[in-house]
This record gives sequence, C-alpha cells and structure tokens, in this order.
Amino acid sequence: PCRNVEEAIEAANRIGYENGIMIKASEGGGGKGIRFVDNEEDLKNAYIQVQNEVIGSPIFLMQLCKNARHLEVQIVGDQHGNAVALNGRDCSTQRRFQKIFEEGPPVIAPRETFREMEKAAQRLTQSIGYVGAGTVEYLFNADTGKFFFLELNPRLQVEHPVTEGITLVNMPATQLQVAMGIPLYNIPQIRRLYGKEDMYGKDKIDFLEEEYKEIDSHVIAARITAENPDEGFKPTSGSIERIKFQSTSDVWGYFSVGANGGIHEFADSQFGHLFAKGANREQARKALVLALKEIEVRGEIRTTVEYLVELLETDAFKENTIDTSWLDGIL
Repeated sequence: PCRNVEEAIEAANRIGYENGIMIKASEGGGGKGIRFVDNEEDLKNAYIQVQNEVIGSPIFLMQLCKNARHLEVQIVGDQHGNAVALNGRDCSTQRRFQKIFEEGPPVIAPRETFREMEKAAQRLTQSIGYVGAGTVEYLFNADTGKFFFLELNPRLQVEHPVTEGITLVNMPATQLQVAMGIPLYNIPQIRRLYGKEDMYGKDKIDFLEEEYKEIDSHVIAARITAENPDEGFKPTSGSIERIKFQSTSDVWGYFSVGANGGIHEFADSQFGHLFAKGANREQARKALVLALKEIEVRGEIRTTVEYLVELLETDAFKENTIDTSWLDGIL
C-alpha cells in the first residue's frame, strides 16, 4: 500500500519496472482506478489519475503477472465459522481490465489445482471471519500451473448467475439465509450440491474435506454495454426506443433499461447481461452466439453486440488459449 507518489516511487523501485507495474485502488473496479506503467514518469501521472478516479481509496502497487488467466472462486461464509466454495468463474476476456465474458467452471485449470484455489479461498474466508457471499480472485498461469492471490471482493458480483447456473444454488437466497444465522450445512440447495440425500437434514458438512458433486454443465455470460466499437469503445449515451430479446431454455438475460428509457452520460456503460448454458463449453458458446445475433437494440446509443459475436467466433476463444491481455492485443 502507498499513501503518496513518493511512497509509490519507492515501492516501484523495489519491485522493478522490468515486467511492468500495476497501480490499483482497492475500492476501484470495472476498469476504474487501475493503471499499467513501466517507468517512473508514467508512474507519477498514473498514481494521481488513480487517486482522482477513486477518491479516498487505499492504493496498492503490484508487479504485472504476464500470460495470466483471471480465475475466481465464489465463496460464502456463515456466522458459525463455516466457509463454502461454490466452484468459480474464468473472467480472462477483458478490455482495459474490464470483464467482457465470464464463464464457469474454469476448465483451463486442472481440477486438483482449482480445488487448491478453492481451499485457499475458504481458509481466507474463515481466517477473517467473513460472513456473506464474496469472490476470491486469482491470476493463474496455465503454462506453469501456478496461481497468485489478487483480491477478495466482499460482495455479490454482477456475474454471479454463472455460478447459479452450474451449481443450481440461488446466491441472493443463500446470502439472505446466512444473514439470518442459518449454518451453510443447513441450506437445502447447498446440501443438494454436496449430494446429501436429506436436503433438509441437520448433519454437518466439512466443506474443506468433503467434495461437492461434479459440475455437469457450462455457462458463458456476455456483458451488453453502450459503447461504440468504431471509436475505441467510447461510452455512448442517449435514448433507447426498443430492446428486443427473448429468453430461452438455453439463454436468459436481463436489461436495466426498458423501452423508451435511456442511458445518461454519468451511467456505467453496462445495461444488460446474457447467460448461456450448455452441457459443455462449446454448446454454451454456440447458444450465446445465436442469442447475441437475435438481440435488437434501437435508439441513440451504440452497442458492442456484433463485436461480441466476432470474439466468440475466433479460434483463440474456441480453443480457450486466451489470457487477460488477449483482447487488448487484437484491438
């Protein structure tokens, strides 16, 4: 953590600029409060920019992790010291550090490695006495199999339906039950995930030792944003006359703007989210492509829908060989 530019320069000299350095406000997110630098002059300017974007937030410096995948574990802690890991998500498709697609389960990591990530997330949750739903984020190197802790997001994330789709656990309902003081091992959907015959039983579950049932589906989510792909993805604002989208058994979605609504210039650019489910990654990908081709948004704003289809059809995405820098590299 750094309190001013001078401390940031000192920390950067200790880390070294060779691989690049990330400046990150701990209260930032969605691409705000984060900058990449590889020299002292840029560091001075970027530190001030991060400070101004997320006023009052602590700021950290860390070495850039290259060729990394962004994998995260969905955790829930209860009031009785228990912590469960409900699988996780791969959010490696990013543009300027903002997630574009989210998917689960994270098939790039071997099951044993991901189980280690889950257990580490559970131990962290228990050690700080965290209660509620949260996400432990990691950077994972697919070549070496090593993973590195990034942060704990102490909230329910916008992509949590990915986890709901593969585990069949209702996340807001689980959060409410935990807040009511119900132990995790007494929550019916969690008991079902762990293969307990009596969903309403009271016997305890050792979440660090026992394994949940094998995940037998895949979900890929796409964020629908009001950005103009022809102008460097500049956010657009204006009225929306009509949004045409029909949820199906394979794909469901929601939009925060209705007919005759609009997006003002101070709003976040995301106004919709689609979640496609299939028996495997390829089936989910095809379902998402078809759903995106069906969407129609009429109005003054521009959207990234056509561009998302192009990305889903690339060989790199189909073969799952991407990393967090892939998208910025092909733009």
